[in-house]
Parts: sequence; C-alpha cells; structure tokens
Amino acid sequence: MNPSKVLLVLVLLAGLRAAQAKDPEWLARWNRENRQWRALHLIGPQPAKMPVTHKLVADVLAPMGINVLILEVNYGYDFKSHPELQCRGLTRQQARELAAVCRRHNVRLIPLFNCLGHQSWAAGTGALLKKYPEFDETPHVPADNKGIYCREWCPSHPEVNRVVFGLLDELVEAFDADAVHVGMDEVFLIGDAKCPRCRGKDPGDLMAKVVNELHGHLVKGKGVEMLLWADRLLDAGKFPYGRWEASATGSHRAIGRVPKDVILCDWHYEPRKAYPSVQFFQEQGFRVLPATWKNPEAGVALIRASREKATEKMLGMLFTGWSIGGNGEELMAALKIEAASPGSKRTARQADTARQVAATIQAGMKEIERLSPKKPSGKGSEGESAR
Repeated sequence: MNPSKVLLVLVLLAGLRAAQAKDPEWLARWNRENRQWRALHLIGPQPAKMPVTHKLVADVLAPMGINVLILEVNYGYDFKSHPELQCRGLTRQQARELAAVCRRHNVRLIPLFNCLGHQSWAAGTGALLKKYPEFDETPHVPADNKGIYCREWCPSHPEVNRVVFGLLDELVEAFDADAVHVGMDEVFLIGDAKCPRCRGKDPGDLMAKVVNELHGHLVKGKGVEMLLWADRLLDAGKFPYGRWEASATGSHRAIGRVPKDVILCDWHYEPRKAYPSVQFFQEQGFRVLPATWKNPEAGVALIRASREKATEKMLGMLFTGWSIGGNGEELMAALKIEAASPGSKRTARQADTARQVAATIQAGMKEIERLSPKKPSGKGSEGESAR
C-alpha cells in the first residue's frame, strides 16, 4: 500500500479511537463516589480566558464540592466538520485540556449545545440559520428578529440533522464527553402555521421527534448520556409556572413519547411554596436535576422541595450561571477568591448578578450539606463511598 495511504488510515483510526476514548472506569468511579450531582452551568467561555476556567475548577469548584461542570458552548467552538458555518471559539486542544483538568479534580465535564430553540439572540441570528436559512422554522420573520423571542430550526427539515449531528460529534470527541446537554428550553415557535413542513402537526409530536432523533444519535449511537431543559415537557395549564417554565404550545404532550433515560433539568428561579414538577418527572420515570439561578431563597426552597418524596431518580442540584461570563472570572471575584482582571469588561450589572449567583451557590451547598446523611465516624466507615 502507498505509504501516504497508510498514514491516512492510521490518522483516521487514531481519530476513531479518540472519538471512543471516554473512560468508563473513571465514570464508574465518579458515579460511585458522587451519589448526588452538585453541578454548575456556565455559558459562553472565551478562548483567551481558559486558564481562568482551569483555576476555577481546581481552586473553587472541586474544594467547594461541585462535581459537575456544564459548559454551554453553542456556536462558540472552532468547528471543523462544517467550516461553512464560520464558527470561532474554543479549539479542540482547549477542550481537551479542560477535560483533563476536570478529570484530575473529579469534576464531570458536560458540553451544552442548544438544539432546536435559541438559534438567535436579540437582533443576531446564530451560525446555523445564518448559513442555512432554509432550516428556519419562521423564515418570514424579519432579519432583525423583531416580534419573536428566539429563532428555532425546523424540526421537520430533512437536512438539519446532517449538520447538527456533525457538530455534536465534534463536541463529544473534543471534550472527551460521556454526556451532552442539548438545551431545548423556551421553544415557542414549534409547529408554526406558516412553516410548510410543520403546520398542522402536533407540537408534542414535533418535540418528541427532535428528542428521539438526538437520543438515537447521542445515546444509542455514541453511548453518551443526554440532558435537556425540562420546561417544554410541562403543561402550563396544569403547573403553576407560566409560559416560560412550562409550555403553552402543546409541546408538553411529548413527555409520553420520549425515552425515559434522558435527564431532565427542571429549572425554577423564584421562591415558591412547592415545585410539583420535580416529583412529577420522577413519577413519569425520568431522572431529574433541578436547577436554580441567582436567588438564594429560591435555591434553598428548591433543594428542600427536591428532597420531599425523592426517589433514586432525583440526581441533585444544578446552579446556573446566566449572565456572569463563561470562564468563571466573575464568579471567583464574587466569592472573593480572586479579583477580576483589570482588563475585564465586566459591567456593574454582571458583577451584581455574579454576587447573587455566588450567594445562591453558597446557600445551596450549605443546605445540601445540612440535609445530607452524615458519614459514620471511626473505623466502621471504611467502606462508605465519598459524597
């Protein structure tokens, strides 16, 4: 065989092995030692600040007891599978380096890529629909996105998965991921009456179609776990949350049509007397990871509610980090672990939000510790798994 062809084959095989390089022994040990997930979500990491994120994991998250980092990357990654999207952001090397840091400190790293919804923000449209406007569920909406919250891709378009699956594959390989969060929150346009492919279809069927196709590719095809935000699977007419934390479009009907092994991140950010969806999802057979944001009272209330009638499907707690930067710099400053760098473009609002998020994490971790069973003391505790 031609030497150049041999080299090409070896490179392809190396890439295939790398794509399958998830460490089952590490994950099995992590699962044994972490009976409860104590997770942090960050969005929008900047490549130049990745050393800050390494410090966050090593000096803040691990010592605090945070054992999961959900990093929302979206189109902020240097994708090679679809260069036509012209995405810029983290490189494969940076993803690999962060994965190694997380593994060393017993933190499970889960990349997040928004699927279906959140394909635009304000007047800016995301890379997928900018390059492939034919994938848009509502192409009739003006280019400045006025009149809608966020654009969505069409769940019935036959070509969209060809592109999306390639992007997800890259993230799984680069982050050496054993789980992927696929987003899917705040979907309001699904089944739009002007979409020639979706009009007249049940939004529940459309929602289930996307979940099932992603599940087939990621869980069945790649062997990784799949997480998604839970709001579109709740009926706003039955749950006391409103149209943001629950669905008024009919997408909630998908709940009986999707696999039970997906992990549902049930987010609620305001104090309430009860959060009935946490128990509801467990009763439906799903694993649940409740999520809070920047209100300490709400975080503590959600933690307490999640412990009521909890089953083995109640995984733990997720602290979201919306609006505080994607590298952890503002969070560390708020926790008074390290001052923000002089060149930081932080605003007063971002700094205030970071302080609120930090206070919520601190209050939540304290409550989790208070409610956790105490380890036996003495020699008899040798066989106990770490919490």
